[in-house]
Amino acid sequence: MYPKNRLEALTDGIFAVAMTLLVLDLRIPDEIGRPTDEASLVHALWALTPKLIPYLLSFYLLGVSWLSLIKVRSRSEVVGAGYARWCLLYLLFVTLLPFSTVVMGRFTAYAAATALYAANIGLVAATGFLLMSVLPDPVRDAHWLDRRVSLVVLFASCVLTIVLSFITPGNALWALALNLAAGPTARVYALFARAA
Repeated sequence: MYPKNRLEALTDGIFAVAMTLLVLDLRIPDEIGRPTDEASLVHALWALTPKLIPYLLSFYLLGVSWLSLIKVRSRSEVVGAGYARWCLLYLLFVTLLPFSTVVMGRFTAYAAATALYAANIGLVAATGFLLMSVLPDPVRDAHWLDRRVSLVVLFASCVLTIVLSFITPGNALWALALNLAAGPTARVYALFARAA
């Protein structure tokens, strides 16, 4: 058995570092050179757009994932070895997100970059779902259900993104917009669950 609060502290630290590392790749591309006037600076900043979108998406994903994790509650103060192993695997995929974000930002037009990025996010979603499944004595409230539905929608949108990346790599990330439907989907699911 492991104290749950120690895993939570590790999780908080890893999320903080991963979210900070994301910003390190946001720099003016070397091929543009050093801006010499206002117009060249604006041009250089505009050239950051392909890197900025994956950065914002990754930061949002990590932030929402962390906020959701702290809202999922357990009545137990200790966790078993199975939960601890899933937690470490989950955190492994979280620590890889800055890398896949850099690859996505640098090689936006390539299917492999988009697929890698979506696979990384999908693995975070899948292990997050499994982590919730082995949480000892969870409080199964509205947030619990919302989180589980959101993770399924996130995973499904990542699979769709991977498929689309080989068809239209420049537009494949739009499949992640399906996550905007996660909240309404969870509410509909809750209504059906109560009626059953």
